[in-house]
Amino acid sequence: MNGNLHETPVLSRRAFIRAAVAGSAAAIGGAAFLAARRPAPELRYILASCLYGKTELEKILPQVEKTGATHIDVWPLRHGNQREQVEAMGHERFAALLERHGVGLGILTRYDLGPFKLAGELDVAKKLGATMIVTGSGGPKGLSGDDLRRAVAQFVEKMKPHAEAAGKRGVTIAIENHSGTLLSSPDAVRHFADLAKLEHLGLALAPYHLPQNAALLAGLVRHLDKKLVHFYAWQHGKGCTKKLPKAEELEQLPGRGSLDFAPILAALGDIDYRGWTEIFMHPVPRGIPILETTAAVTAEVNRARRYLESRLPKPKDA
Repeated sequence: MNGNLHETPVLSRRAFIRAAVAGSAAAIGGAAFLAARRPAPELRYILASCLYGKTELEKILPQVEKTGATHIDVWPLRHGNQREQVEAMGHERFAALLERHGVGLGILTRYDLGPFKLAGELDVAKKLGATMIVTGSGGPKGLSGDDLRRAVAQFVEKMKPHAEAAGKRGVTIAIENHSGTLLSSPDAVRHFADLAKLEHLGLALAPYHLPQNAALLAGLVRHLDKKLVHFYAWQHGKGCTKKLPKAEELEQLPGRGSLDFAPILAALGDIDYRGWTEIFMHPVPRGIPILETTAAVTAEVNRARRYLESRLPKPKDA
């Protein structure tokens, strides 16, 4: 050493390579550490009005905050009649009601209109501040292979002007993977994810209508990635097409039936999902509350919410 304390030592070629390799390993290890400690998805809840049957909006809106939600999804007949209530009371009164209770209108669900007759509803959504309309795809159904992919491509092409119209109003059209429709199978969902490049067109994923395989459902979430715009926390349980004892009917809800939501929630975290989560089920017959009283419905939604939050991925130690 020559006594110059400020002289920078020169690394040999071999030492430099060792240092570079060590630095790369540290960087990789740091990335792995960050990935392992990726935070759980932040579940943003929205409350489905139809869970309360045909209860008046004046009674439902105070429940939104109680369920941990910030927004409401307004359903029409036959599942509820809150959409019809909005028209009966007038848009201005409904907007005032939302403001009074500190609730946002998030979604207008309109399966009754279908994907190609939403023009008027898009205007209502814009006026009232809703950012999404959920509907179904319609047929054809039962396709597979190349026929299915072509049909999905044709559907996406037909949706182009509707998605553009939605975009001009700040609205996204979400297509649910409803049974008995074109988008009713895992392959159809994958094709939609690959082909639906329109910015304001996405998928509302309902596990109820798909095989009750948590790994498969998690894989679909990852495949959809940013095309997943809405998530129903809803499993098949014993179904919703025939009258069952109430305890069995409630098995559609998270934590009641056998589907483990943990892998699905982890996948939502992997894609950095920022959309709404809607705790959901259908009663039999349609149009009645899922339980007899408004308080009981809210309590059941909260039970399902506690289950979901208990299944969120925990940060891992490096």
